[in-house]
Amino acid sequence: MRTDRVPGLGVAKGLVFAFRQFFRPKLTVQYPEVLNDISPKHRGRLILLYDEAGTLKCETCFQCAAACPIECIDMGGVDTRDRYHVHWGPAEQYAERREESALRRSGRPVPDRSFDPFEPIDLAALDEILAAEGHQPRRAIAILEQVQAAYGHLPVAALQHIAHQTGAGYSELYGIATSYPNLRFEPPTTHVVRVCRCAQCTLLGGGAVLAAFREHLGTDVGGVSPDGAVRLETTNCHGESQKSARVEVDGEILPKSSAKDAAKIAAALRADVPQGSPA
Repeated sequence: MRTDRVPGLGVAKGLVFAFRQFFRPKLTVQYPEVLNDISPKHRGRLILLYDEAGTLKCETCFQCAAACPIECIDMGGVDTRDRYHVHWGPAEQYAERREESALRRSGRPVPDRSFDPFEPIDLAALDEILAAEGHQPRRAIAILEQVQAAYGHLPVAALQHIAHQTGAGYSELYGIATSYPNLRFEPPTTHVVRVCRCAQCTLLGGGAVLAAFREHLGTDVGGVSPDGAVRLETTNCHGESQKSARVEVDGEILPKSSAKDAAKIAAALRADVPQGSPA
């Protein structure tokens, strides 16, 4: 017989639990007379995280204020060009301007810059581009293309300046830039090496060849050598190679490849950086 079908059993269990809790010792801490130990994970102070570019991860999306059940979170302000007002929270906070850093409520200075990991740039050319495009967020693609033409790539400092001047989110600009293959975040390189990673080339020693390129170029797949001379990428020949793993240098397929060949090729390409190049 199933006990969950006994009439009144659930009520009896509830009463037993209630009486048991009634006679248990009280757990209330008489603060401030009695101080309780604070957990290492205590989150009484607002601390936000930074992304890899040094930007606060808070995008002021208002979702935390909208979801707060007791409405203790408020956010408000205007956009960077004073065009419109945004707010979520108690009415007495309507006149408050949202600062760049949400950490202002913790008493820390604004803007909050704990570190500056990216390379600074001369913003004169960027300001001219923004002025020509009217600082309009809907012109983000045209702005990014002109910035790449001016600087050779999209520096992190440029993306942050565009976000601040147009009101567009940094994550939005990053998403746009990564959606277009013609936009790049690193300076243009002199050479490109591609190593095939299909099953056939792996059996022919492609893994050792790729490892040799990683070691002698000083970068991983998708990265650029420290001197900016060579970009390391992977490709897929779909099993066409028969004698050795396929290696492409600047679009040309090498007749043979091995780990020793990779070391010689990497050294030759890095020595081929022209004087006065961006690298």
